[in-house]
Amino acid sequence: MAFRAKDNKDKHSLLLFSYSKDKASNSILAKAKYLLYIFLFFSLWLFLLFLCFPPSSDLPTPSAIAGGGEDDVNRPPEKCDPDIAPFYIYDLPTRFNLALLRRCRSLNIYTDMCPHVAHRGLGQPIPHPLSSSGGAAAGPSWYATHQFIAEMIFHARAERHPCRTLDPSSALLFYVPFYAGLYTSSVFRVSDHALRDALAVDLAAHISSHAAFRRRQGRDHFLALGRTAWDLMRSDEASSPDFGANRLLLLPEVLNMSILTVERHPWKGDNQFGIPYPSYFHPFSAAEVAAWQAKVRRSKRSHLFMFVGGPRNATDKAAVRAEILRQCGASDRCLRVDCKPGSPKCHDPDRVLAVMKQADFCLQPPGDSFTRRSVFDSVLAGCVPVFFSEHTAYTQYRWYLPDRAEDWSVFLGSDRSGRIEEELSRIPEEDVERMRETVIEMIPRVTYAHPNASRSALWFRDAVDVALIELTKHVRFALHTA
Repeated sequence: MAFRAKDNKDKHSLLLFSYSKDKASNSILAKAKYLLYIFLFFSLWLFLLFLCFPPSSDLPTPSAIAGGGEDDVNRPPEKCDPDIAPFYIYDLPTRFNLALLRRCRSLNIYTDMCPHVAHRGLGQPIPHPLSSSGGAAAGPSWYATHQFIAEMIFHARAERHPCRTLDPSSALLFYVPFYAGLYTSSVFRVSDHALRDALAVDLAAHISSHAAFRRRQGRDHFLALGRTAWDLMRSDEASSPDFGANRLLLLPEVLNMSILTVERHPWKGDNQFGIPYPSYFHPFSAAEVAAWQAKVRRSKRSHLFMFVGGPRNATDKAAVRAEILRQCGASDRCLRVDCKPGSPKCHDPDRVLAVMKQADFCLQPPGDSFTRRSVFDSVLAGCVPVFFSEHTAYTQYRWYLPDRAEDWSVFLGSDRSGRIEEELSRIPEEDVERMRETVIEMIPRVTYAHPNASRSALWFRDAVDVALIELTKHVRFALHTA
């Protein structure tokens, strides 16, 4: 009996153990099923999200925005140019610069800007003009740079500049990296002026709230713009035409700031200073510049003059353009790159520079406004520019030009523009060679070096360095006389 009782007890224990084991197994299985359901639910949700809202192709990749190149961590510290004061760069909310690039397809009503904002605004690499491979390989210093992108390139150069300070208390200059030109071109067709001005007003309110700005009412602050000042000086008077622009440069907070722009207002731009349009060459070293200058000096100039451009509709500019096109077409000593609507010729760097290097003189009438990017293309090609308005260069880029206009250019007023070939033929050959050499020597100071270039390798002052030197002088004088 005792044995039977013990046996029954063992059987009962075994049954309890088996029941507990089954219960535990069922619990684990239930949890596994629950986790599987959750996994499948979120997988389906992510799939539907990706299907309905695919990643935007307008968003540049991080490498496209940053530009790649030498790592700042591995770069040895460089000495600041003694003529440039320490400058501080505001760390603006991204809505004022980088966030704009995420909608690069809509930054310009005429052009998809996504290829152009790549590589910190340098654009897409192009074949090196010095290459003997027939243009098969892209040169690291040559890019199809957009004419209205200077604000991005200036920002990229300034960020890695040896005179930049991270301590605002030690700075004399304060740079506000607002991509105002890109924003302005994106809202040209917005009919509501309040919406068109919104980001500009936002910027003015944001920057004026800083103690560094209030200390001197912005007199030591500056903006760099890739578009003409006209585009940011809209007047709301009924008699004034609406250029599709905003009012950034007329806002009270901005009036004391220094404005760097590819075209200043000739009559209302007391605080505006012209900086070069970017061309295609962004060198890493002085050796690259010297090699290009030597190439340009050896170019065979088979024609007297040339013109890159097309007709215009504006009354005053249309007449000058029409006359130039007529005279160039009638002369076998003139080369012409015809910029018809939709034609890629005028936007082909290799084509433009190749033609310019074949002529002694490059005709530079006003474009849609007074200035043209072509002026700086002609300097890069060693082609002496011929101007028909003083506001195309002489009143614009005083920081960058030789003191005497006749040393590097020709001016044909209305009394001489009707006989271009005759006037240019009168200039002695030795004077043409002297002017050409002066133009070639101007190349470094009107060129935007590559953002990754080091000062120790450049050995020259590029367009950004010149601007910072002149800003240092301007702000020191303004603060001394205030």
